[in-house]
Amino acid sequence: MDEDLIAAVELDPEGRLHVTPAIRSFPYAYREGMEVSWDPLRRSLHSAPPRAWSYGRWFQQILALAEAQGTRLVLHRGTAWFNVPEAIRVELLQAAGQDA
Repeated sequence: MDEDLIAAVELDPEGRLHVTPAIRSFPYAYREGMEVSWDPLRRSLHSAPPRAWSYGRWFQQILALAEAQGTRLVLHRGTAWFNVPEAIRVELLQAAGQDA
């Protein structure tokens, strides 16, 4: 399995969670049927608008989609965070199995 760093994590104005890989693209994300989409303009995988799932659960879903397509996405010190409140950032780090 390939590995790619997560360049950025963002919450857009509609509340969707975006995860931007450093290198990989996922134009066929829809094929997985996981309610995660690829935004070619932002070069990001993103969740559906918020509903019953937490942001942590959506983050896990996005990571699972990438793995289903052969890539492990990894948070790192250089990951940029945009419009993500600290409490949600901690939730996402925990969802990824990392310390806050």
